[in-house]
Amino acid sequence: MRENSAQDDRDAFEGGLGVAMKQAGEGFSVAGRPLVDGGVARGRRRAVLRRSAVVTGSVAALAVIGLGGSYVTGNIGASQDGGNGAAVGAQAKEKADRTEKPSGPSTGQQVIRTLEGLLPAGKVSDRTGRGTTGEGEQKDVHAPYASVVYDDGHGKAAVSVSLGRQHPDQKLPEGELSCPDKNLNAFESCSATTLEDGSRLVLFKGWEYPDRRVETKRWYADLLTPEGYRISVTEWNAAAEKDAPVSRPAPPLSSARLKALVRAEEWRPIIASLPDPEQPPLEQPAPQGQNGDVILGRLIKQLPDGLTVKASGGQETEYAYVVVDDGQGKSFVQINVQPDMSDVEGDLFGPDAKVLADGTKATTRQGPGEKGGDGVKMWTVDTIRPDGFRVVISAFNAANQNEAATREAPALTLAEMEKIATSKVWQS
Repeated sequence: MRENSAQDDRDAFEGGLGVAMKQAGEGFSVAGRPLVDGGVARGRRRAVLRRSAVVTGSVAALAVIGLGGSYVTGNIGASQDGGNGAAVGAQAKEKADRTEKPSGPSTGQQVIRTLEGLLPAGKVSDRTGRGTTGEGEQKDVHAPYASVVYDDGHGKAAVSVSLGRQHPDQKLPEGELSCPDKNLNAFESCSATTLEDGSRLVLFKGWEYPDRRVETKRWYADLLTPEGYRISVTEWNAAAEKDAPVSRPAPPLSSARLKALVRAEEWRPIIASLPDPEQPPLEQPAPQGQNGDVILGRLIKQLPDGLTVKASGGQETEYAYVVVDDGQGKSFVQINVQPDMSDVEGDLFGPDAKVLADGTKATTRQGPGEKGGDGVKMWTVDTIRPDGFRVVISAFNAANQNEAATREAPALTLAEMEKIATSKVWQS
């Protein structure tokens, strides 16, 4: 494999800098964080940040920088069923109790070369990445990653790896390293298991866009070892994560290959060269906001008669949903319960908002669903009390926003939703 020029190194660094910052800021999460969904807005400190359901996020939004191409021969086996994945896992287990002795910080080119060396034989191009230390103003940013475009002869595919490290005693956020809720995020298959060495592994096959507005597939493996080493590999059936045409029916690496790749011991010295993570506090801070299970229970008790709950779920705090059916088809209903929202009241409630007898403001919205499901309608009632306590509820004429409508209108009327949102039970 040829060495890139100094200019190529600079190009790779500049192309990946924004991505590395994004990864560091997101705390290296695959399972994702609360994102835009269902028109539910959440505001803090003069900014309206829209949030509700947990959806699976991309491991790394990686830019594609043209750095030339070459052929590589990988060492994780040539068979499509994963080859020597068991051998790689055994090697990782043998090393589990050993502390690596890194020779020093790893460069972006080292991370790229490691990824290339672990891929099966094929052509590699469009390399970009960063090491365990930054450059210039970003010298304190530690978010190593690599991205390449890989072609095994059946079409180009973007492949990326992200590396991280956390303290072994650090508690994961709820939902981390688990499969997403299929009512919130459509996918082909997903497994979340604890391996024989104590590592947690998620293998996911889905799409870049849950509503499948394009047929770009996104498959990933995400591993957290007992030492706190985090390795995530993501692949697509296109030459880029977004805005690139589908170039092959599926990503090139099978689940077995992905598992072998994330368990490869070659990643360990790179991660070991990251700074030692801080010891987490003995007592983790309690989640802020009303408990999601409590919200779900209260929502179900207030549903109109004649509705059967077919599915339900939510988040640790502030959000819950149900899928109901009145005999005319399934309808997705979601709710956010948020205290201390006075700072965004002016952004969310205009002069035409209805003011109730107790001073609560209420506004309604009717429009298409936000995720592109064919014919999906979304009805929303948004309320805020004088003390800033906000309850917003939305209903859809579909079982979820990613699929086509299953009925003409949502199962709840706007009046029924307003009654739920303004109920005193939320502040009891």
